[in-house]
Order: sequence, then C-alpha cells, then structure tokens
Amino acid sequence: MTTTDVPHEPPPSRSWLREHSELGVCVLLLALGALVLTDALTMDVEIAQRGPIGPKTVPIAVGIGLLVVALLLAVDVLRGGRGEAEGGEDIDLAEPADWRTVLLLAGVFLATAVLLEPVGFPIAGALLFWGSAYALGSRHLDRDPLIAAGLSVVTYEVFNNLLGVPLPGGPLMGVL
Repeated sequence: MTTTDVPHEPPPSRSWLREHSELGVCVLLLALGALVLTDALTMDVEIAQRGPIGPKTVPIAVGIGLLVVALLLAVDVLRGGRGEAEGGEDIDLAEPADWRTVLLLAGVFLATAVLLEPVGFPIAGALLFWGSAYALGSRHLDRDPLIAAGLSVVTYEVFNNLLGVPLPGGPLMGVL
C-alpha cells in the first residue's frame, strides 16, 4: 500500500478544534461583552442621569448577559453539545428580488431623515411607521395612518419625557 492509498486524517489538534468550533463564538461573545462593559463603566453620565437608573444600566446588563451567555455556551460545547444545522429559510432563490419594496422602504427612511428636523418626530415618525407598513404590504388606508400616528406620539412621549432623550417636536412642540 502506498501513501496515496491511505485516507488523509487531520492532525489530532485540528480535529479537536473542528469538533469544538463553537468556542469561536464564545470568544467573540466574551470579547464583545468585555468591550460593552468597559465602555459602560467608563461612560461619563453626570449630566444625563435623572434617577437611580441611568444610561449605564442597560449597557452593563447587556455586557453581563453577553459574558454569561459566552460562559454557558463554552461549558455546553466542552461537555459535547453541538449546535443544530440551520434548515434554511423558506425562500425561492430563483425568484427575483422585490426591488419595489426595497425602494419604498429606502424612500420612507430617507424622507423621515429629511423631515425629522423641520416637522418633528411625531409627524416624521408617523410617516415612517405608516410608510413602512405600506411598503411591507399593508393596505388598510383607514386604520394604518391612525395606528402610525398613535405609535409615533407614544414613542415621542416615552423618549422625550420618560427617558429624557430629547427628540425634535416640530410644530407640535407646544401641543405635546
């Protein structure tokens, strides 16, 4: 038997790495969690803090969550756990892209960006929410604009008044 007849086997270290390739995801999550925590803990927030829960709270929670998930995933992988192969999405790759929807959404986002300062968030946000629903196929012209307006006003109130993130109010500044 010659050396060409013997099937090629990867070296043992390469085989172990191939079997535990999910550890790469663990390293990525660990690095991302450390980065988020570092940024959150070094954030200067004296001016923006309005109460016991400030701008650091969510980034710290996300950073800790990333570290915990990285640790739990590493333990699972080292104990022999394997991720399931993705079944794929139910799409037909032979069908052409839906450029109409893509262009409508891009136009709605661009219009929102342009109109945000002159008309304020409540109006620009309503346009964004209604235009996105329309672009994605909703044709309820009687209720969609009302839902979009309500959603936009609630979003404005939550960000502007509850979270202390100022959004442009536009002509509705005195009304809301």
